[in-house]
Amino acid sequence: MTNLPIILVVDDEKQSQEALRRVLSDEFQVLTASTAEEAEGLLEHEMVHAILCDQRMPGTQGVDFLKSVRARWPDPVRMIISGYSDAEDIIAGVNEAGIYQYITKPWEPDELLRTLHGALRLYQLQREHAQASLDLKVAPAMLEQAIAKKTGTLKRHHHFDAIIHAAGSPLAEVIEISRRVSSFDISVLITGESGTGKELLARAIHYNSPRGNKPFVVENCGALPDQLLESELFGCKKGAFTGAYEDRIGLFEQASGGTIFLDEIGETSPAFQVKLLRVLQEGEIRPLGARLTRKVDVRVIAATNRNLDDEVGQGRFRRDLFYRLAAFPIHLPPLRERPVDIPLLAERLLIQTGKGFGRPSLHLSPEAMAVLAGYDWPGNVRELQNEIQRMVAMADGRTLGPDQISPRIRARACPGSRALNDDGQPRTLREEVEILEARILSDSLARHRSNISRVAEEMGLSRVGLRAKMQRYGLEKAS
Repeated sequence: MTNLPIILVVDDEKQSQEALRRVLSDEFQVLTASTAEEAEGLLEHEMVHAILCDQRMPGTQGVDFLKSVRARWPDPVRMIISGYSDAEDIIAGVNEAGIYQYITKPWEPDELLRTLHGALRLYQLQREHAQASLDLKVAPAMLEQAIAKKTGTLKRHHHFDAIIHAAGSPLAEVIEISRRVSSFDISVLITGESGTGKELLARAIHYNSPRGNKPFVVENCGALPDQLLESELFGCKKGAFTGAYEDRIGLFEQASGGTIFLDEIGETSPAFQVKLLRVLQEGEIRPLGARLTRKVDVRVIAATNRNLDDEVGQGRFRRDLFYRLAAFPIHLPPLRERPVDIPLLAERLLIQTGKGFGRPSLHLSPEAMAVLAGYDWPGNVRELQNEIQRMVAMADGRTLGPDQISPRIRARACPGSRALNDDGQPRTLREEVEILEARILSDSLARHRSNISRVAEEMGLSRVGLRAKMQRYGLEKAS
């Protein structure tokens, strides 16, 4: 099967057909027809790229035939070959028939080949133009549908009801006030420890607000030095600083009409805070290296794990910026203050992790759940997620028990939170004492930054005796 372009030669003289076939067959697939009816039959079944047609044929003229071809098969490039003095008739029909070239007899082989190559290039350009025109017509509608579909998915995924919490959880009140403020176009400051879900709450506020169909963009303000942070947020002109190789549109402009989430806002420098304050006051940004400012329409949601009241009191955070950002403050409680949520979170995280790891049928035993609920989770939900992932990786069967939980977490789980040992039997006094001893050792190691000599002195143990207990309770890695 050949991939050569297809040329249709329409000529009632067999000698002319063969002459053209000899010249063209090395570079093209050549079809021949002696009449207009025969040519139309071929066009019905073949994808022809170009047509070489004699002007004078039985029953019709080449121009008239090509007019009818254009109406039914507009793609092939049409050319006329004639050895008679009927150029005026041909020229008169060029536009209506869409004729690319008028070739006179006798024709030169090289010239004919050059003409055909030009015709095929025109054919390709016509096809590309037609496809581009179709794409331009279809693309906006497809883009609009894609955006609407994605936005709908995001709204469902980031709805307030999707934030996991139990009945009576302190998080319920947080969600309720967040739901209320989402409808009002004011700045929000979300505070809370790392891993409590500040970005998750910010997304819920955005996607359930009047700006929910517009962009939501995120920047970690603690991850970049001032100059790069300004470039990220406000944009820059080419050459504004070393490494600025092109103009850059900042996130404030990218978030036009939507929301920008400024995470770790408490880590910014006083110099940057001045520039951010101006943006919030004036509603305009000036890209680095630019002389003119640009108006922006963006809702700002900021977050921090610092106490900004203390930061303001110590002069590390501008008071006026604090009040601009904290028009509506929301505090997310840590996981240790809402232990009622731990079972629901653990189950949901196990479902997600199990699917991701190809183990969807796992479940937590009551004893394992009791251990998880008795731990204080200083890393909050993020730490719980990491532990669930570890448990899934360590699982031998479908049930995840206490043995799959990290020794560090088992040792520090609150003794009063469970009354069963790892075998599901009531704990003995010795087991209770060991749990308490392990927790005291762990706290001492943390307090003395794993300095074995100081911990041993505080505990009244030898270094060898301390290491033996650390090994027994699985505290070596913690040190």
